[in-house]
Amino acid sequence: MSDEEALVPRIKRIKKEKRKLKIPVLSIILVLFCSFLLMTSTFIQLDLTHFVIPLDIFSNKNLTRDDFLYTYSIIPQIPAVLFVVGLLGRRLSITSILIYILTGLFLLPIFALGGGLNYLTECGFGYILAYIPAVFFAGSILKSGFSFLNILKATLVGVVTIHFAGIIYMLFIASIKNEGLGFIKGWIMSQSLLKIAYDYVLSFIALFIAKYLNKYIKYIFD
Repeated sequence: MSDEEALVPRIKRIKKEKRKLKIPVLSIILVLFCSFLLMTSTFIQLDLTHFVIPLDIFSNKNLTRDDFLYTYSIIPQIPAVLFVVGLLGRRLSITSILIYILTGLFLLPIFALGGGLNYLTECGFGYILAYIPAVFFAGSILKSGFSFLNILKATLVGVVTIHFAGIIYMLFIASIKNEGLGFIKGWIMSQSLLKIAYDYVLSFIALFIAKYLNKYIKYIFD
């Protein structure tokens, strides 16, 4: 065997070792980036204006253009969660969310109403805790591929899991604080009933973006 032939296996081994080193570093960077994305998405408000059919369309009221437009303001954190699971996969997205939650509980006031251990008694904390099972279930669906049907199912399961668990947690905290039925109805109406459709549409779009970004990252670093 010539010297050149003997060098080939060694060169391949070195390249393989370098690739192994790159992947963990890339994973750490992506996990931290996604944790930061979750933090910043808490303080972003999107105003979505779209066409609606007014309830009094058949009345004698003179309708204007504004009657056919509706603006809904949404905090896009749930779409950010679905983006994270699409980009990182099940295991790393759970890691990213845990970093986000622990940072809010022990280090910085990065939640919508602040932070610290007292946030455990906030009615809205259940939605944040629900990110963990949501990305687990959605990530399990996406594990078999990013087909259109899988994205639809992963989005539905992820969004419904967050809202369902969030409502259950809110009911638990509201019962401890002796909140009235009016508070509970108002909470469900504003935080879930009106919001879930918007979360679904935006999360579906976010998951589609993550799909192609995931492919691009794999292509660059393979």
